Amino acid sequence: MNLVIIGTIGLDDIKTPFGEVESALGGSGVYASCAASFFSPSGLISVMGNDIPEEYLKLLNKRKVSLEGVSKLGKTFRWSGFYEFDMNEAKTLKTELNSLAGFKPDVPTDYKKAKFIFLANIDPDLQLEVLSQMEEKPFVVLDTKNYWITSKKDSLLKVIGKTDLFILNEGEARQLFETPNLIKAGKIALKLGPKYAIIKKGEHGALLFSDGKYFSAPGYPLEEVKDPTGAGDSFAGGLIGYLASKQVSNKLVSGKRVSFEELRRAVVYGSTIASFCAEDFSLNYLKNINSKKIEERYNIFQKIREF
Repeated sequence: MNLVIIGTIGLDDIKTPFGEVESALGGSGVYASCAASFFSPSGLISVMGNDIPEEYLKLLNKRKVSLEGVSKLGKTFRWSGFYEFDMNEAKTLKTELNSLAGFKPDVPTDYKKAKFIFLANIDPDLQLEVLSQMEEKPFVVLDTKNYWITSKKDSLLKVIGKTDLFILNEGEARQLFETPNLIKAGKIALKLGPKYAIIKKGEHGALLFSDGKYFSAPGYPLEEVKDPTGAGDSFAGGLIGYLASKQVSNKLVSGKRVSFEELRRAVVYGSTIASFCAEDFSLNYLKNINSKKIEERYNIFQKIREF
């Protein structure tokens, strides 16, 4: 297994101005692994309950997501929330940790030599536990949330120090680095250890930072956004899936050799997948796209950047 992802599997109740769903498949690990699957199979490390619908498991298997590292116990993690017309901010109504509360990750043998690992939004102590079980030194991509910045900042800082690429959104960047300026935030992030940092700006794109280098990717001009839930996870999953793909990783001596130029392309592929995700609830849109549609939208991104 060349790519490993740790994150949540959840059942979501979501309401937006454009509709609502109940018990929809969600979770950071689900969105990230499904997004990555357009470029590379992945091994998911997570936990789910006995109440997970069989059709959801079939969908993950179809998307070449290995569930060997997924535990099954009790009830599945659930999240309930809504969006108003400002679709950049979700408002939480209820969170039920359920089986996630007692989750102890156990990395399968087949996963331990992976060259790429994505630490999706989950407790940073669990992220550290997974890293400690890896036998090789993979290229590590990290995502987090405001909750962990507030509740487990020390653990989060430890993970950041072991990370090659740190991804966070603009609100999280301002909170963690205590500055309203995203350029300053990006530079501070690099001082914590990562070689690269990305600050997501929702519909306005993403900023990529490296030592002395900078890249600004646009957001895709969508006419219809039904549900942005999981778009950030899909962005990161698409990005690392592209890096882990044979077309890219075969060019690399090791995961550590990821170049800034290759990462720029990965950011645009991640943005492409994220834009599809936001066009419908849950994985409804992602499960119906193919490589041709992805390349068509990627080419549009390229044209948007030309001047």
